[in-house]
Amino acid sequence: MKKFRKVLDGLTTSSPGATVGSPSCGSAAGTPTAAPTPKEIDVQETLVSENFQLCKTVRHGFPYQPTALAFDPVQKILAIGSRSGGVRILGRPGVDCYCQHESGAAVLQLQFLINEGALVSACADDTLHLWNLRQRRPAILHSLKFNRERITFCHLPFQSKWLYVGTERGNTHIVNIESFVLSGYVIMWNKAIELSTKTHPGPVVHLSDSPKDEGKLLIGFESGTIVQWDLRGKKADFRIYYDEAIHSVSWHHEGKQFMCSHSDGSLTLWNLRNTTKPFQVTFPHGKIQKDARKESCKPILKVEYKTCRNSEPFVIFSGGLSYDKAGRRPALTIMHGKAITVLEMDYPIVEFMVLCETPYNNEVQEPYAVVVLLDKDLIVVDLTQSNYPVFENPYPMDIHESPVTCTAYFADCPPDIIPILYSIGAKHKKTGYSQKEWPISGGTWTLGSHTYPEIIITGHADGSIKFWDASAITLQMLYKMKTSKVFEKPKPGEGRAAELVEEDPFAIQMVSWCPQSRMFCVVGISAHIILYRFSKYDANTQIVSLEVRLQCDSDDVISPSENENNPSFSEPGSHSPQPHHQHQHPASPGSRTPEGIKDSIPCLKVKDRAVRVPPGYQSELVIQLLWVDGEPPQQITSLDINSAYGLLAFGNCYGLAVVDYLQKTVILCMSTLDLYGSTDPYQRLTRSPRRNRQSTSEFCMRGLSNFYSDSKKRIRTSYQSLTELTDNQQSIDMERNKSPTSESRENSFTRSRSSSVSSIDRDTKEAVTTLQFGESYGRKNDVLPTPCLWVGTSLGVVLLIPMSIPTDQEERMEEPVTMGVSGAVLMLKGSVLRFSFLDCMGALIQPPYEVWRDHNAPEDPDRLRRRKLVHFSPSSSQDACGDGHLAVVCSERQAKVFLMPSQSCLFVHNITESSFVLRADVVSVCNSVCLACFCANGHVMTLSLPSLRPLMDVNYLPLTDMRIARTFYFTNGGQALYLSSPTEVQRITYSQEMCDNLQEMLGELFTPIETPEAQNRGFLKGFFGGNAHTFDREELFGEAAAGKASRSLAQHIPGQGGVEGMKVAASGVVGELARARIALDERGQRLGELEERTALMMTSAEAFSKHAHELMLKCKDKKWYQF
Repeated sequence: MKKFRKVLDGLTTSSPGATVGSPSCGSAAGTPTAAPTPKEIDVQETLVSENFQLCKTVRHGFPYQPTALAFDPVQKILAIGSRSGGVRILGRPGVDCYCQHESGAAVLQLQFLINEGALVSACADDTLHLWNLRQRRPAILHSLKFNRERITFCHLPFQSKWLYVGTERGNTHIVNIESFVLSGYVIMWNKAIELSTKTHPGPVVHLSDSPKDEGKLLIGFESGTIVQWDLRGKKADFRIYYDEAIHSVSWHHEGKQFMCSHSDGSLTLWNLRNTTKPFQVTFPHGKIQKDARKESCKPILKVEYKTCRNSEPFVIFSGGLSYDKAGRRPALTIMHGKAITVLEMDYPIVEFMVLCETPYNNEVQEPYAVVVLLDKDLIVVDLTQSNYPVFENPYPMDIHESPVTCTAYFADCPPDIIPILYSIGAKHKKTGYSQKEWPISGGTWTLGSHTYPEIIITGHADGSIKFWDASAITLQMLYKMKTSKVFEKPKPGEGRAAELVEEDPFAIQMVSWCPQSRMFCVVGISAHIILYRFSKYDANTQIVSLEVRLQCDSDDVISPSENENNPSFSEPGSHSPQPHHQHQHPASPGSRTPEGIKDSIPCLKVKDRAVRVPPGYQSELVIQLLWVDGEPPQQITSLDINSAYGLLAFGNCYGLAVVDYLQKTVILCMSTLDLYGSTDPYQRLTRSPRRNRQSTSEFCMRGLSNFYSDSKKRIRTSYQSLTELTDNQQSIDMERNKSPTSESRENSFTRSRSSSVSSIDRDTKEAVTTLQFGESYGRKNDVLPTPCLWVGTSLGVVLLIPMSIPTDQEERMEEPVTMGVSGAVLMLKGSVLRFSFLDCMGALIQPPYEVWRDHNAPEDPDRLRRRKLVHFSPSSSQDACGDGHLAVVCSERQAKVFLMPSQSCLFVHNITESSFVLRADVVSVCNSVCLACFCANGHVMTLSLPSLRPLMDVNYLPLTDMRIARTFYFTNGGQALYLSSPTEVQRITYSQEMCDNLQEMLGELFTPIETPEAQNRGFLKGFFGGNAHTFDREELFGEAAAGKASRSLAQHIPGQGGVEGMKVAASGVVGELARARIALDERGQRLGELEERTALMMTSAEAFSKHAHELMLKCKDKKWYQF
């Protein structure tokens, strides 16, 4: 615990944070001035570096670019591999684990060690990995890197420790799973085929052991060659040469037949009694044409042949549709007897797997479901019902249903908000799902003790908003709303707005939500804002629309200040705003272009009729920016709403507008320059009118300017950059080169942020980058706090705008709200990102809010419907230190803490020089508050408050792309999230307490379950059908029989998940006990070996003594000459 004291005199203004050539932070005039009354603050800061640790908690969503699928039929857990080297392991809801291969190589194939708590992954870098799933955070036990051959297929028989590995050269190697060492037993391709064959059979595409005899291995080569190899005799039993390439093979459980899928869309059934030709050839989707020829069909990529005890077998395959029918969607075909069912999918099929009741391949399979892994979805089909319904997916796999464009994260929400949202969202759920329980039900998960209500909000490209319950590191959708319902459907080609009807005119840019008042506000890509109220009742409403002209005219002349070093600000009231009560088209700031009125149209058309709205969030007000003089409105860059004041403020790169949503009027619409009053703190030069027509419409907030593309600059940013994966540095560099700013940058996320006059001349527009309503002191001589609007700009300027709001409820609905510009001005380096307020004891001051009340509730004559406001006054608890509060301001480069109303700078910290801050939030951690920052160079930092002492600095993300930059969000409790891929949300924690409790919160992947016993096959079946259990693989593949494999063929790499890595993986008493038990086991094993060796030595000594005694008796009576 540390105690900080700071005596405020005039010297604080000359802090190291002040830069030469720019106004000082401590004075509006830019020169150090003594504070009127020195104060002393005494804040006991409780946070220390030991309170912080950064780690990933859980990943939600659909695995991006999936490549492989595996299922453990006993443990009932599912594994999905991806192109980026990730592995997601899923069980019952709550059991969701993400693992990542360090190499980042694509996962080719996954194989569970059934009921063993382990998983084998084969990657595109020709490496095999063995994962230990018996711990909550899976780790790699062993790796085996092939040096001379490429892996194409793997097969692990049930209850076997020998893994068959097929390669691109056509060879089959055998790996011991326990030691991860290659056996000397190799099936070479030239031994598998006949010597007379002149061509190479191609890569191995299939390996499986015969259900009838485990000593027979079926090898399928890509060219169409199939070989059954006798492992004992080391020879081929039979060879099949087929004209069409093979994609997959599936056995009948009796081991007498197998089925192949081919590249011409055909299925062939082979009988082992006669392998010279197929027993049956079918083209399931190939119809006979008029000329008696079959239709050409697409390849059947995979087939599964599963038998049933009481019905015909199932033949399930993907692909095989005819080429002639254009536009047909990918399909999974289910053939059951004579019935053929085609299930069309929304996305391409990556892989599918039939789930069966038994893990034994020589028993009747009894399939009950089929898991279909699509390119962007996971579907499980119920095979036990004739109409094949799908199971309702309990995982949040539809985050990307429409591309995610923005996120918000709220921890410690009011406890009643989640049940209310869920009850309303449940009414709109889809029906027609299977009534059976979700079949992937493995693992165990319990609700931890460290849980509290959490909500994640995602905004999407189609204008939809989704609310998610994120409590206890799970994710479940609560409620979905569509903002596009407020507007008429845009019709391409109608008027000026036709240019805007591109892919997604309703895409969400940012959201603002007050959980206490349940007010919700969204900002769209077409420069529109929609305000929503929450109601539990449906209603007929007429949508109110306001249209605002927030665009500077090109004829603006910006005059330089008379005093370059000491700009003085106008007195209060010298530039009073003109509230607009009846006008829905307030005049543009500084507009003097009469012909500009003809283009005063919004980008979208609001519905002008009464609409029926269901319970939930109902639109209250729509605000749209207008086209001006043939130029589209610039995107909205900042937003804040306050339910206690009834006000909504927003800004863009031209200026600021404030709307009274209770009276439905615009009370302020002003350019950023006009907000200063008569004098600009920067000395900007005169700009020639209309010299560069394009520059007026192309200026955007400099803070994120290099994330926007020139081609989309007119009205909408390229939000695709938020939803598409940036694969390498080159694509980021391309975005950087498209940036409209003319400054040279060292890398894609660094740029000059000079406050000099020369840089300001190039960018005379000043964007409003952040806004915050709150109780504060608008001017230095204020005695009492009043409602204020804090405005931060892209040039590092902070403006305070005091407001006068009627307190009486009736007067509030009739009297205008007045705003006095020319309040206090503070300065920072870089674009301003965040405001927050603390009392003089260092506690966070929440903004005032209105307690939620349902406006559509039935009228109660006995109760007056009055607004109930909750205020957190800065002076309410400051008896010890007098009136005043602390203001925390964070920009892209530095953070400062000011004392209000004196505006003295108490603390300053330069966060970064080489990069810039993308996201900053003041959050609660461990019953205290801190400033959390995420930088463009990938660093996550926390600073103490109010002293701004660095507590944590972790280089978390080595490469930052635009999606992460725009979706990163800090929240209370030491948590944060970002969109790690277009389909996945990654949650992280920077709290040591949560890292310590994470093991308790995660689910267990492995549950001890007895392996089901094999069915009794009967005497006759066992006698005539052969006995598969007499085959001893150890006798064939072990080092004693097969010898050692060549060292150059593959390299063994020990992993961190074994005994060596247990020091990291295990923690606490359980980990210590586990380590002690393993040490005892090893010691006991060594003692046992020592005892055996001692016994052998004693036996040897006794034998030697016996032989010596016999020799002595034999030679005792002989003379020397008899020898």
